Amino acid sequence: MKNLVQVKHPGVLLLEELTKQGMKQKELAVRTGVSEKHISTIVNGTKDISVSFAHKLDIALGQSSGTWLKHQSDYDLYNAKLEEENGISSDELSILKQLKEIVDFFLEKGFMHNHCGDSEKVLQLRKLLCVNSLTAIPNITYSAAYRTQMNNNTAVDVYILFAWQRMCELLTDSYKVELPFENSKLENLLPNIKREMFTEDPNEMIGNLKRIFSKCGVAFDVVHHFKGAPTQGMIKKTSDGKVVLCLTIRGKKADSFWFSLFHEVGHLMNGDIDARFVDFDSLKGTREEAADHFARDTLIDPVKYKQLISTGRYQQLDTIKRFSDYVGVPYWITIGRLQSDGWLEWSRFANEAPKYGWA
Repeated sequence: MKNLVQVKHPGVLLLEELTKQGMKQKELAVRTGVSEKHISTIVNGTKDISVSFAHKLDIALGQSSGTWLKHQSDYDLYNAKLEEENGISSDELSILKQLKEIVDFFLEKGFMHNHCGDSEKVLQLRKLLCVNSLTAIPNITYSAAYRTQMNNNTAVDVYILFAWQRMCELLTDSYKVELPFENSKLENLLPNIKREMFTEDPNEMIGNLKRIFSKCGVAFDVVHHFKGAPTQGMIKKTSDGKVVLCLTIRGKKADSFWFSLFHEVGHLMNGDIDARFVDFDSLKGTREEAADHFARDTLIDPVKYKQLISTGRYQQLDTIKRFSDYVGVPYWITIGRLQSDGWLEWSRFANEAPKYGWA
């Protein structure tokens, strides 16, 4: 916006007028015969003012005919010039709509601001994602391993995945960690991480994990997942030697969460941090198998596990609980392992594992 004087969205002007008149949005909704949500979406800048509603506003607010239609017309003209001056294409506006769910999250977290139209949101998103055009996203160069992961997963939306990764970076950017990352320190902290499986409050548990991981150079967080980014987690090494490790909660089962966490730790221990590494739900390969083995053997000692199987009593809950105490894990971790390995039906003890939800 080199020469353009910014024109406020009509919703901003409407909020100012309501404040000036001391009128609540609820009262305006009654006066104009629309829902409160209708008023709210206009005030938030996510909805424009139609011709018919502009006329209703003129009457309800005691203003001259055409006042609100002119506000909308001025803003539409500003947007048209904005798009032309900044080269905002219809393709970028379509991508913005495609990213609606994650854009809403950016707005909620304060990474972007509302009270503006789509063209201004495109400009915000460009800056946030560090691209001069949203259309460039599919052409950004990644490592060969990452490209293989992405291309082999038909459920991936490249724009949503790119924005999701940026979200992970933004959420962990301010986390203080001991630099640089050292896998030897991480190895020493594995017992501390395992003990958090017994913490009942998931929010307390996540906070504790953040502190533990920070001691070995890892900025850890549990993040939301979005349709189009079917991921278990992401690992990325930053230029200052910090490692970003983000994990999603999908399905909510605690045993699945902990296996996924140690799977990601396995990637760290196995050196899968030279480039951006995204763990997709459905993808398998040598690296994934190695991380799976690490998770299984770290959670439950493989020799002791074989001994349990050899007894033939792994179908009994009392036996599972005694064994779990013996190897130092919650009993539902053992149940999850037995189910995964086919020794137990998935329906057997299905409700024993706690479920994690978002606070």
